[in-house]
Amino acid sequence: MIYILIGLVLLLVLLYFIVTGQEVFGAEAKGERLLRIQQSRYYKDKQFHNISHTPALAEGYSMPKVMFDFLFNKKNPHVKPSSEIPSIHTNLKSFSKDQDVFVWLGHSSYYMQTDGVSFLIDPVLSSYGSPFKFFNKAFPGADIFKPEDIPVIDYLVITHDHYDHLDYPTVKAIKNRVGKVVLPLGVGAHFERWGYKPEQLIEEEWGAEVELKNTISIIFTPARHFSGRKMRRNTTLWTSYVLNTPTKRLFLGGDSGYDTHFKEIGETYGPFDYAIIENGQYNEAWKYIHALPEDVIQASIDVKAKNIIPVHSSKFALALHAWNEPLKKVTSLAESKNLSLVIPMIGQPVDLNSAKHYFEKWWEFE
Repeated sequence: MIYILIGLVLLLVLLYFIVTGQEVFGAEAKGERLLRIQQSRYYKDKQFHNISHTPALAEGYSMPKVMFDFLFNKKNPHVKPSSEIPSIHTNLKSFSKDQDVFVWLGHSSYYMQTDGVSFLIDPVLSSYGSPFKFFNKAFPGADIFKPEDIPVIDYLVITHDHYDHLDYPTVKAIKNRVGKVVLPLGVGAHFERWGYKPEQLIEEEWGAEVELKNTISIIFTPARHFSGRKMRRNTTLWTSYVLNTPTKRLFLGGDSGYDTHFKEIGETYGPFDYAIIENGQYNEAWKYIHALPEDVIQASIDVKAKNIIPVHSSKFALALHAWNEPLKKVTSLAESKNLSLVIPMIGQPVDLNSAKHYFEKWWEFE
């Protein structure tokens, strides 16, 4: 009997290494990259750490309870939409270089042009947000953009290496249309395995400031989250960004729970013309790593945002709330505080030079 058990364990270990050895899982840092990671002030005991103590689950929750609720408790009947998400398939290749525009591509993916430079942030243009095609399927209507829709871009910007932010099929497909890749420390190992050249990668940690084209600069700023494409967590860094251009100041929030870093970023780099902040796939159990709608509003106030663009919703069901709850809640909260909220449909262009924005509440179709 003991030999059977040992054999099963060995088989499972072998299966794990076979599965995680596939390209989609990326690569571990080694050599000079690993040395840079080990020298980071945010790296200790073989992993990166948030600025504040950040437990995976909030007080009163346990992993067995969270997993039981997710798998067996009755789900909200509107976790997924009953019909197609309203969306517009805008031709991204039709924009002239002098247009300053933002286009949400669903979830946390968006295309942006400003000051003659193009950016693509966290593109997940597969019909799924996971390492496997059969898991975490996109909602109908939310998956209208494909890798072939992406024009030649100056900068591909990645906030962290989770599958709903860093999609292997997408970044592999657009490789020959990417100028440079901006990404947090450690994530470059994935890209090098996927065929990107080391000289393409702008790979830094919090506090670094890098000059880009057309006198634009990007600053790596903290977020409160975690990372990992395999079982071992936090071997790569996660980040938010401040993007300073000759005409605008933008905050790209990345996945983050609420913390003091938002206020510090606002005081150091704000005010911002636009703050693009994650709003969705939340739960009280993991509020320290994914902001609740009220946290999104407070974070936007902290960073001194003139306009708020909430993302991280309306494409995948990664939590138990109704698919449109994040937009309903954040809209109500913003209206109560007289804040400017910009929520276009997926694919609907936003003129970044416009003083006022108005969009229909398209998420209220059911």
